[in-house]
Amino acid sequence: MPSDALALTIVVAGAGTAAAIDIRTRRVPNAVTMSLAGAGVLLAAAGLGRVGVTAALAAGLVGFALMLPGHFLGPTGAGDVKLLSALGTLLGPASTLWAFLVAMIAGGILAAVVAAHRGRLRLAVSRSAELVVTAGGNAADIEDAGANNGFAYAPAIAIGAIVAGAFV
Repeated sequence: MPSDALALTIVVAGAGTAAAIDIRTRRVPNAVTMSLAGAGVLLAAAGLGRVGVTAALAAGLVGFALMLPGHFLGPTGAGDVKLLSALGTLLGPASTLWAFLVAMIAGGILAAVVAAHRGRLRLAVSRSAELVVTAGGNAADIEDAGANNGFAYAPAIAIGAIVAGAFV
């Protein structure tokens, strides 16, 4: 369907841009997320998107709701929350859920690669296990800015959105 191709093209361009900026600056600019959200709603309103306006707005809320707990716990940036929400307006609710699931897998793989590259894989695994066991009790250790724990997460979201957009 031409509407699927148009939406997927915007997803690829927008998610790729967000990922490249996040890798370079460790931020996802509001200009990118707001442009994506606007494009999703406008395409839906014009009948050129994958979904209608109601589903586009619902998918934006789905993406927001799925990413928000990670932001409250600390490791997920607000830009990441807004990015999946914005991409959701282009993907639709079901594909947004799949994008989130694929992004979680991709994010885990990227985290392991980054930790291994930094020589911290064993520490990252043990702290992650402790995070699960203590229900977030060691979040401060993981969030410590001086510990070199963070990494750009927009690439994982981009992978999830592109895979979901292409195959769901």
